Amino acid sequence: MSKILVIDDEESIRLTFSAFLEREGHTVLMARGYDDALSLLDAEPDLVFVDILLDSLSGMEILRYIRDRGLLCLVVLVTGEPSLETATQALRLGAYDYLQKPVNKVSLLHVTRQALRLKKLQDEKRALQAERTSLRLHLEAVFRSVPEAIITLNLQGKIIQANRGTVDVFDLQPDELEGTDYKESLGHFHEAFTHLVGETLRLRKHVREFRIEFRDGGGDPRTAVLDASPLVDSDDNFLGVVLVVRDISRMAGLKRELKQRRSYSNIVGKSSRMREIFALMEDLSRTDTTVLVTGDSGTGKELVAEALHYSGPRAGKPMVRVNCSALSENLLESELFGHVRGAFTGAVRDKVGRFRLAHGGTIFLDEIGDISSRIQLKLLRVLQEKEIERVGDTATMKVDVRVVAATNQNLREKVMLGEFREDLFYRLKVVEIQLPPLRERRDDIPLLIDHFVRAFNLEMGRHVSGLTEEARSALMNYPWPGNIRELKHAIEHAFVLCRGQTLEVNHLPAEVFHPLDILSRVASPGERSVDRAALQNALERSGGNKAKAARILGVSRQTIYRKIREFEIA
Repeated sequence: MSKILVIDDEESIRLTFSAFLEREGHTVLMARGYDDALSLLDAEPDLVFVDILLDSLSGMEILRYIRDRGLLCLVVLVTGEPSLETATQALRLGAYDYLQKPVNKVSLLHVTRQALRLKKLQDEKRALQAERTSLRLHLEAVFRSVPEAIITLNLQGKIIQANRGTVDVFDLQPDELEGTDYKESLGHFHEAFTHLVGETLRLRKHVREFRIEFRDGGGDPRTAVLDASPLVDSDDNFLGVVLVVRDISRMAGLKRELKQRRSYSNIVGKSSRMREIFALMEDLSRTDTTVLVTGDSGTGKELVAEALHYSGPRAGKPMVRVNCSALSENLLESELFGHVRGAFTGAVRDKVGRFRLAHGGTIFLDEIGDISSRIQLKLLRVLQEKEIERVGDTATMKVDVRVVAATNQNLREKVMLGEFREDLFYRLKVVEIQLPPLRERRDDIPLLIDHFVRAFNLEMGRHVSGLTEEARSALMNYPWPGNIRELKHAIEHAFVLCRGQTLEVNHLPAEVFHPLDILSRVASPGERSVDRAALQNALERSGGNKAKAARILGVSRQTIYRKIREFEIA
C-alpha cells in the first residue's frame, strides 16, 4: 500500500489518524512538528496530512518546503480555524485539499483514497513521460550518430529536421537545411531528390534504393543511395516524408578501382601481364610520348591507341586512324600529309591530310611496318620537326599531334634486313607496349567471354544469361590463333545460332569445339548444318554481306550461296 506522513502537535490526533489509516493497510509515519517532519520527508511519503497551526513553524511552511524542493507527495492541510484566506493560500502553494477539525473517519478515508488515486495517476504519468523522454533522447542520439543523412519534411515540402549526417553527405550543417523548401535546398544537387520526395508526397508510399551520383556543397563527387518513406504518427496519419541518404562513395570508389584493375578503357584483363600494361598506359596517358604498340593480329592494338587518347589531355581533340597497309604509296602520302590542287592527275582541289585533321589530338598509324621508304622518310621529318609538307607544295605547316603506331611485324628484324629505317624505328619506339597473344593470358578469357556476352545482349536486344560448362571449357582450351578478335567472332557466332538463353557448345564455330578437326573442316566447310533461320539472322547481321555471313556461321561462301538458293531467300 502507500506511505503516509501525519504531522500534528496533538498526539491524540496523530494516533487517531494512524489507527484509521493503518487499518486500510497503509504505512503511517508521525511527526509532532516542523523539525521532525523534515527528516521524515526524506522517506518519500505518498501523502502528507499537516496541521496548519503547530508549536513551532506553521503547516504552511512545511507545504512551502515540499513545493520548493519539488517533492512528489500530495499535501492535505488540517485546521481548526478555517478561513477563506488560509484556504486560498494553501491551494496556491499546491495543497491537494483542506480538512476542517474535527475530522471524522469517513472524511479522512475519502480524502485519502482520492488523493492516493491521483498520486498513482501522477506517478504513472511521470513514468510514461520519463520513458518517452528516454526514448526520445535515445532516438535523438541515434539520429545524431548514424552516418546516413536523415531529413524529415512536412506536407508542404519544408524540411523539419536534419541530422549531422548532412555534413558528411552534402557538406551542409543541419541548420542550413531546416526550415527551407526541399526543392531549393536539395534540388540543385540532383533532380532525383525532388523526384523522390515529390513521388512520396504524392503517392504516400515507400520508395527504395534509388542510386545517384552528384557533387556536394564543396564540389566533391558523391555516390549515394536515396530512400524515402512516409512520415506517420501513432494513429497512422500522414505527416510528410523521411528522406534517408546513404553515402556509398567509398564503396563505389572501391568497385570502380576493382573494375579498373580488371580493365582499362575498353580493354579487359586481370592477368599480371595486363595489369602491368594498364599501369604503363596510365603513365603514358598523361604524356605526349610517341608509343609503338606491337602484338599479333587481333590482340587489341587499336583499343590501346584509343585508351591512350581518350584517357589523356588530348581526349577532347580528334583521334584519327590510318591503316597504312590499305593504301598504295602515292595514296598514303596524300592521305597522311594532304595535297594541293594540281599536285597530280585528279587533284582537282586541295586536300587536308590526316596529320592536319589530327591537330591537337592523336593519330594512330596501324600496320606501320608496311610503309615504303619514301613515306618513312617523310614520317621521320614529322616526328623530328613537328611539321608536314603537302604533296605538290613547298611550304611547311606545323602540326601538334601525338603519334601512336602499331604493327604485328618484327620491326627490329626489318631494320636488320634494311626494310625499315633504324632512325624512324627508334623515333617510333620511345615506349613500346607489347600485347601478349590470348593463349598467353588464359586467365582473362572468362572476363572476355562475359564482356562480349553483355555487349551482344545490348547490341542484339537479347537476354543470354551465359554459357554451359562444356561451352566455357571449349573456349578455354582453344588456342585462339586469331586472338581476341576471333573470340569475339566466336561469341557472335554463338549468339546467331542460339535460340534460348544459354550458349551451348554446338553454337560455337566448328573449329572451337573440335580443334583437332579444323583441317578437315576447312577442307569441307559446307558440311556444317545451316538452317534457314540461322542463315537469315547471319545475313541480317552482316548487312547482306555474304562473305561476312559465311564467317559468322563458320562455313564457306559457296555454302552460303547454295543455302540461299535452297531456301529461296531473296
